[in-house]
Amino acid sequence: MTTGEGPQRAGGWAAAVGQRLGLGRLLPLGGPADGAWIAERAAVAVLRGAMAEQERDGVLGRLRIAVAAPDQAPEPEVEPPPSALPPGPLRIVASMSALSGRPLPAAADALRSALFTAARDRLGLVVAEVDVRVTELLDTPPERTSPTPVEVRGARATEDAGRAAAGVPGVVTLTRTLGHPVHTDPGRVRVELATDPAHRALDVARAVRGAVAAAVEGRPSVAVLVTAVVERDRVTGLD
Repeated sequence: MTTGEGPQRAGGWAAAVGQRLGLGRLLPLGGPADGAWIAERAAVAVLRGAMAEQERDGVLGRLRIAVAAPDQAPEPEVEPPPSALPPGPLRIVASMSALSGRPLPAAADALRSALFTAARDRLGLVVAEVDVRVTELLDTPPERTSPTPVEVRGARATEDAGRAAAGVPGVVTLTRTLGHPVHTDPGRVRVELATDPAHRALDVARAVRGAVAAAVEGRPSVAVLVTAVVERDRVTGLD
């Protein structure tokens, strides 16, 4: 039976699926005991921003992040979000366009080192290796451009866990890409949120885990999913 609301509901469902797929892989932040994950889209945006500040002899192209050895990754000590990757060391694969006439190994090594540092210091990713491939040679120095700022729609904190998470320094807003921003099961809580780029995502996630565990009766196991890293003025509204 078809109703007048059918197309609208279908459109909403399709938008929700597209939003979820747009997150990319759910990457582990820290190690097996940290109970934190970050959307690949969010991680890539932070790394691109960091590279735009530092690049000199090349331009970062395609960038992908995955667990380096998934078969050897340890089991998480906290139940992960649906389809999240296991908490093993990561491998970053990046392509770059390099300026011709300059030593290519030096340009690739500089980008490799910068990606390692940004992944560790700005996000808290544990990176085992960075594979940089030069895919294009440029005749003139590349034009410097800044990545387009990301916008995110916030979600209201309506329960103790959500309010505790939202009050942690570095949390910009709760989000609801996977559904409700706070998902609860007996003995377990999962919180979905966006963090401020001025704070390392892993540090914020750890603080959120502690705050939520203390705020909820029974001190449940807490998992955190960072879906975006944005400035506070990029939050467009609250659901």
